[in-house]
Amino acid sequence: MIWNAINDPLFGYIQDNSKLPCCSRRQFSILYGAPLYALAFLLPWFPWKHYQEGDWLSGLHLIVALCAFDGLLTFVLLAQCALFAEISSRHESRLQLIKYSQVASLVGSTSILFCGLISDNMENFTYFQGFTVLVAVLATACMCYTGMYSTSQYEQRESLMEDTSFGNDDRNLSWSSVISLTKQIMTERNFVLFVTMNFFQVFHLAFCNNFMMIFADNLIPKDVLSSFIRSIMYGAGFICPQCLVLLSQSLLKKFGYYRIILFSFYLEVIAAAAMFAVGPEHYYFLAFYLIANMVIVQASFSLFNLPLADIVDADLIKHKRRSPLSSMVFGTNALFTKPAQSLAPMLVVMILNQFGYEHLNNKVIQPDSRTLMGNSK
Repeated sequence: MIWNAINDPLFGYIQDNSKLPCCSRRQFSILYGAPLYALAFLLPWFPWKHYQEGDWLSGLHLIVALCAFDGLLTFVLLAQCALFAEISSRHESRLQLIKYSQVASLVGSTSILFCGLISDNMENFTYFQGFTVLVAVLATACMCYTGMYSTSQYEQRESLMEDTSFGNDDRNLSWSSVISLTKQIMTERNFVLFVTMNFFQVFHLAFCNNFMMIFADNLIPKDVLSSFIRSIMYGAGFICPQCLVLLSQSLLKKFGYYRIILFSFYLEVIAAAAMFAVGPEHYYFLAFYLIANMVIVQASFSLFNLPLADIVDADLIKHKRRSPLSSMVFGTNALFTKPAQSLAPMLVVMILNQFGYEHLNNKVIQPDSRTLMGNSK
């Protein structure tokens, strides 16, 4: 959890202030980071030996795999987010990038389906390992293509300035510079307000992702919804958000992302109040609410790069910077929002345990939905 939080501002500062092209150039960060990122993705799926129960080496393998994957994910993702903010400052162009990213997410999510088919739902682990290698190769090829052919308007301008100044650069990596730049970012009123809102949104999103299926299994009897309908329900929770964002492009152009996100918050509150008033006994309404809530939260969260990009632009103008601190802004935002991903499951489980949730896992029979919903009213 600590490494997960601190590596974002650390890598963000390095990418915005380093003199090394592999760090300071967004496309080079993606190009050189892609193969390492793919290797880190493969690391957990290939045991170092045949582990026995309680083998300390398996624990070390897990720690190394988690730290390596999270570190390289942060390094590549920060460069990708910074590139999103720096390719163009035009709102229409950024909406176009959002559309392309949602299409890519939609296509990429099909890998889960093919993985289950090829590996027989992971019963055949050898086939599963082969599929992960294929995914890693395809992902590396796509990221390398981005690294070779993408660039930002600021990097083009900066490369021309370096050519005329023979590469002189006044950037440094001192701790005083780290503190000064971070303070400038964190004292921006819009940034503070956005991070506060984003923390609760990430908390809500982690809550939905971790507990939607648990709530559906424990609150909706199995004779009400068949396993096939439940599978569609769970799949819709992860596919429909991308479709909703794609269908909302005209609304985003007409009303702007601020009003759309604000409207989604109002909709979540109204839906929650309606669900509370109706009660848990209306199972079909409950199933629809669980899906709709997850879709709305995930869809609105997909738009959050837009306000962050505007914060990057405002910071660039206010402090008259030669180039934007895109990675630092995205990294500092993650410093405060990533803990919500870990806090949400812990706090929710702690609350649910007060109403008997820990005993449900030990029961073979179908639990009564009123155990969770009825006692909490």
